[in-house]
Amino acid sequence: MNQSGSVTSSVADGVAQVEFGHPKSNSLPSWLLRGIAEEISSVGVRDDVRVVVIRSVGTGAFCAGASFDELSVIADEVEGKEFFMGFARVILAMTRCPRPVIARVHGKAVGGGVGIAAAADYAMATSAAAVRLSELAIGIGPFVVGPVIERKIGHGRLAAMSIDADWRDAAWAERYGLFARVFETTEALDDALGDFARKLVSSNPDALAQIKRITWTGTDDWPRLLEERAALSGRLVLSRFAREAIQAAKTPRR
Repeated sequence: MNQSGSVTSSVADGVAQVEFGHPKSNSLPSWLLRGIAEEISSVGVRDDVRVVVIRSVGTGAFCAGASFDELSVIADEVEGKEFFMGFARVILAMTRCPRPVIARVHGKAVGGGVGIAAAADYAMATSAAAVRLSELAIGIGPFVVGPVIERKIGHGRLAAMSIDADWRDAAWAERYGLFARVFETTEALDDALGDFARKLVSSNPDALAQIKRITWTGTDDWPRLLEERAALSGRLVLSRFAREAIQAAKTPRR
């Protein structure tokens, strides 16, 4: 599998920036998921880091979710489970990170991208950041990202997003708790994010750590739960329905 794309991190003035990118609308192949989880885990324990920001490259989509190229070549349940475990590891890295994690959502988020926004302690977005869960259309469901999204927006709204796959605009995401703040432009988003990150850097780190611990209370079973969900997705992606739907989604429309 061609490993196009990138994951980078940098630290300045107490703020770690973890940035991922992929030429196909910032989609997420397995190696990229692994890199995101590793970078967050690494910077999150550095003594010179007080806040972690997760972001993606470009001015288009924030994240298109799972890589269809990789989904289409999964050969068996073992490979399928391992692919979806990539999303589990990112969610666990974000929620277990001892520092607060801010998501910078500059554009549309689909599937796993919605999961990344939900796994952040605080998500800041632009008005262009519509969200959707489109997994059912390709024969699976938002099983791995579901628990963290449900924790932010509630069971009923997760169920609705899971079965109708309609776009929800950024105002909807803010209203129901997926986004903490929404801004009209990327420039306004970045100005506010910078100010907010600096405020957190100057806050009591012990208090922030306790807030984070309490925020994610009740998720101790997530390693087991998300592994089970990854196995479920890994089985379903092998179905004839999923194979045909993924191939159709990869085929350019004329």
